[in-house]
Amino acid sequence: MSAVIHLQALGLTEYEARAYTALLALGRAVPARVARQAGIPRPKIYETLERLEGRGLAAKVGQNPLEYAPLSAREYLARARRAFDDRLGALDRDLSRLTPDPAPEAVYHLYGEAAIRSLCEDLTLNARRSLYMAGEPALAERLERLTPRGVALHRAGLANLPSIAAPGQRAFLLARDGEAALIAHFIEEGGSGDAHGVHTHNPVIIHLIEGYVQLSAQHAAPASAPQS
Repeated sequence: MSAVIHLQALGLTEYEARAYTALLALGRAVPARVARQAGIPRPKIYETLERLEGRGLAAKVGQNPLEYAPLSAREYLARARRAFDDRLGALDRDLSRLTPDPAPEAVYHLYGEAAIRSLCEDLTLNARRSLYMAGEPALAERLERLTPRGVALHRAGLANLPSIAAPGQRAFLLARDGEAALIAHFIEEGGSGDAHGVHTHNPVIIHLIEGYVQLSAQHAAPASAPQS
């Protein structure tokens, strides 16, 4: 069950995750019934339910017979989300002290289509104000679907402009928020070599990409009809 796997990823043991999902399905039940529903050995069910109670995921609702009921899954998810955000915030502060921001002139090389596509998705999901992208229609369409609401998206093809890729390669350009950019070259089917590219925070390169995308969009716009 996928819910059990996700609960384990949040820190529950397998038995705890199975017992909790069983309780959610049953509503309230005696431990023996929870054990049957969850596929947990009966000698283990009592300590498992007690741990769930300690985590705030279950509560005793009767003593004769002893019954347990699940507590709100929504409340648990909200607690888990807050705890995760707190850990991310602490990690961000610690890493900021250890590692300086990337130098604007630095250029990082990328190798392999998977690495390029993954970074494109990260840049897109982290956008706050603007995205400029051109080339590779299938990739651009996926990134457009991932673009956060409220972000200004500027997308164009690369036709009718000087080529920025070698023969047998297809270019893709992406710039985010005037802060980060990526230039990638994908290999045509049947071509040799691997996809490669560069990632940078250099403002000159970022502005060049933004201008290139805008120019491409202007070339693609239909000409105005002559006035009579």
